[in-house]
Amino acid sequence: MTSVTLLLALLAGCTLSAPAHQSSALPVAEVYTEAPAHDAGIPATQISWQTYFTDPALRHLIELALANNRDVRIALLRVQEMRAAYGIQRADRLPTIAGSLDATRTAVPGDLNVSGRPVVGNQFQLGVGFSSWEIDFWGRVSSLNAAALETYLASDATRRATALSLITQVANNYLALRETDERLIMAQRTVASRAESLRIFRRRVDLGATSRLELTQVELLSQQAMALQAQLEHTRATQINALTLLVGGPLQLPPASGQFNALPPLPELKAGLPSDLLLQRPDILATEHALRSAQANMVVARAAFFPRIALTAFAGTASAELNGLFSSSSQAWTFSPGITLPIFDSGRREAVTEVARLRREQAVAHYEQTVQAAFRDVADALAARHWLAAQEGIARETLKVQAERARLAKLRYDHGSARYLEVLDAERDLLSSEQQLVQIHRASLSAQVALFAALGGGSQFADELSVSTVDPVSVPKNNKE
Repeated sequence: MTSVTLLLALLAGCTLSAPAHQSSALPVAEVYTEAPAHDAGIPATQISWQTYFTDPALRHLIELALANNRDVRIALLRVQEMRAAYGIQRADRLPTIAGSLDATRTAVPGDLNVSGRPVVGNQFQLGVGFSSWEIDFWGRVSSLNAAALETYLASDATRRATALSLITQVANNYLALRETDERLIMAQRTVASRAESLRIFRRRVDLGATSRLELTQVELLSQQAMALQAQLEHTRATQINALTLLVGGPLQLPPASGQFNALPPLPELKAGLPSDLLLQRPDILATEHALRSAQANMVVARAAFFPRIALTAFAGTASAELNGLFSSSSQAWTFSPGITLPIFDSGRREAVTEVARLRREQAVAHYEQTVQAAFRDVADALAARHWLAAQEGIARETLKVQAERARLAKLRYDHGSARYLEVLDAERDLLSSEQQLVQIHRASLSAQVALFAALGGGSQFADELSVSTVDPVSVPKNNKE
C-alpha cells in the first residue's frame, strides 16, 4: 500500500498545465491620432446607457428592445446553456457516488455442479460506490473544466456585446427617425409655401401680369417639394419598421413636432488609450476567453499521450439470504484501479494535438483582429466627431448665407431687377441647405453614439445590459422635448 501511495504522489507531481496566458502585443498604435490634445470628458465605462442617453423616448425604446429583442434573448439563453454545460463538466472532477441494491436468484442444473443435483441459490448485495472516476494526474479533467468555464465567460461577454450593439442600433435608428421628422416638417412647410406661390402666379397669368414660363418654373418648384415630401414619408415608414424589428413589438410613434437640434446633448466622452479597450470592450473580452479555452483544450490534447487512471470502488454487504445483509460477517468491498494507454492509434493523438494547436492559433489571430477592429471603431468615431462638428458649423453659416440670398433674390424679382429663375435657384438651394444641416447634425449625434459603443460604453454595468423585465407597452405618444 505504501508503494501505491508513493506512486500516486509521484504521478501527481507530473500534472500538465496550460501555457501561461499572455495577452498578445497590441497590434495598434499607442494613442488615437484623432483624440483631442486635452482629452476631457467621462470614461465610457463609467457611465451607463441610462445616463448617457438623456432623451426619455429613446431610453424607453432601449428598455423595450432589451426586454423583447430576439437576438438578446438568444444570447441570454446561450449564456444559460454554457453555464449548464460548465456545471456538467465541473461535476466530472468528483466521483459520482450511487447506492445500489442487487438481488440475484440462479438455478444450476445437476450436470453442471459437483453434487449432480440441481441447485438453486440466492445472492443479495447492498452498498454504495462509484465507477470509472478518473484521477486527474495530467490535468485533463481540470483543463476540460477550465475550457468549459472560459466558454461560459465568453458567451456572457458576447451577450453584453450583443446588448451594447442593440442599444447602438436603437439609438441610431431613433436619431435617423428624428432627422426624418425634422426634414419632413421642412418639406411640408415648403410644399404649403410653394402651393401658395403657385396660386398667386396662376392668378397673375390669368391677369396677364406674368408669363407662362415663370408659372412653369413655380410649378417645378412645387413638384420638387412634393416629391421630397413623398420620399421622406417613405423613408420614415421604413425607419419605423426597422425600429419595430429591433424593439420586438409594434410601435406607435407619431411624427415629432419638436426641433431636432433641441434634443438633450450627449455627455462628452474621454477616449483614453487604445490599451484600455482590452478591459472595456465586451467583444474583446469574449475573444480573450475563447483564446483561454483554446489553450486549455491544448492541455487536454497533450494529456492523451499519458496513461489515464480511473478508479472503481464499492463498499457494502453481501449475503445469500436477505436477512443476512446486516450481519457483521457480510461486509463486502471492491477497489479496482485501471490504467489505459493507447499503444497504436494510427497517429490520431498527434492529429488531435495539431488540431488543438491550430485552433489556438486561430483564436490568437481572431483576438488580434478583434483588437484591431475595435481600435478602428474608436478612431473612426473620434474622426467623425471632430470633423462632423466642423461640417455642422460650416453648414449653419451656409444656411444663413443661402437664406439671405433667397431673400435678396425675391426682393430683386419683386422690383423687376431679376428674372424668376434667380429666385428659383435660390429657393432650391435654400431647401437643400436646410436638409443638409439636419443630416449633418444627425450624423454628428450618431458619431457620439458610435464612440460610446466603440469604447465599450457601460460595459461595467453588466446588469444594465441584461434582458430587463420591462412591460412591453407602446412608446409614449407625446415625444416632444
